[in-house]
Amino acid sequence: MKKAHLDIIDPIHDFIRVNDLELKIIDNPVFQRLRRIRQLSGAHLTYPGAQHTRFEHSLGVMHIAAQAGQILQEKGILKSDDIENLRLGALLHDIGHGPFSHLFEEVLQQKKKISHESIGKKIILQTSIGDTISKGGFDKKFITKLAFGDSKLQFMNEIISGVLSADIMDYLLRDGYYTGAEHAKIDHKRITQSLEVHQKKLALERSALYSFESMMHSRHQMFKAVYFHKTVRSAEVMLLESMRLADEELGLTSLNLDNYLELTDESLLFKLLTLPADTTELKRAKKIAEDYQNRRLLKCVFERILTNKTKLGKMKTNQLRETISKKSKVNENDIFIDSSITSSIPLTPSKKESQSIILVTRDVNKVTAKVIPISKIPLVSHMSGFMNILRVYTSKQNRKKVEIAAKSILGGLK
Repeated sequence: MKKAHLDIIDPIHDFIRVNDLELKIIDNPVFQRLRRIRQLSGAHLTYPGAQHTRFEHSLGVMHIAAQAGQILQEKGILKSDDIENLRLGALLHDIGHGPFSHLFEEVLQQKKKISHESIGKKIILQTSIGDTISKGGFDKKFITKLAFGDSKLQFMNEIISGVLSADIMDYLLRDGYYTGAEHAKIDHKRITQSLEVHQKKLALERSALYSFESMMHSRHQMFKAVYFHKTVRSAEVMLLESMRLADEELGLTSLNLDNYLELTDESLLFKLLTLPADTTELKRAKKIAEDYQNRRLLKCVFERILTNKTKLGKMKTNQLRETISKKSKVNENDIFIDSSITSSIPLTPSKKESQSIILVTRDVNKVTAKVIPISKIPLVSHMSGFMNILRVYTSKQNRKKVEIAAKSILGGLK
């Protein structure tokens, strides 16, 4: 008799069990593409173990979402079909990512205001992934809405992406494991077992508040130590510049869906490394890609944590490059401005800053729920707002000149 499921060995969750329908989706070439897209873009040049991909992260998010669903089923909130919808939505939440994950999305956003979520919707609805879902007896339109936070069931959206989401719990555990960072220790089982629903929104038992605080602190530390690490960002700044310069030649922001699905980290890097040397821009793009591959990374000569959440616009960035260039007498093309910004507290599924959390207390005869502003949770309120780091990078040979100029111009920045 054929087994109705398969157990996949995973270093984070021990075993991830998938059923026949999920296995058909996982085995689809469209989903297998995620094996060739690293979770942390160029972070492996700083943390050599960070070779993990969107593929195993997607399996992990499905696994944690399923655990959350089972807890809510035990509490009489969900049914078994709801759990399968949740699993499929979680499995496919990153299906739209392009090469180098969020970096490629930055290029798309600049030129076309397209997100990986909007591409993910097209992939589910317009490829054989959606056909597999339909043949399995599930609604591909509903799964699409659920995967990207658009369903009417807000608490289910929030299980996949949000302040208490399976997405955060898996990427912190997984990124911490593969980078070797000690900051990502979280009690995800305590959090999932303590989930509740109040007025169609995801809530948490008050007794698990400490676990939530700890998770938010871990996330904050991971941004400082890993995601926004100055050398990690150096590699990513180089990739971004190379892709921007080569966009017109390679048509990166004008790809149709079939061509988009052919792109992976290595295939795009190969395209960048084999660019024709027809123009100055293409020569630069190729040289930057070569330096990236050989880990000849840009040097950070100025760093400042800003207190406001305003990201430097392109115009301001260009003006800053020009000013530093004139003062240092270094070519503008050899000066790079990076403004890294993120919300210190995870965004809601609708991409708004999370303002509150619902805490539930269960007594023998009654259940009480209270909406607590993030600003009233001591440890979390201390981190709330935006993390905004401004850095200036340049090549090794121009390091001293640009450093002196950058400090002179930006030294009093707050």
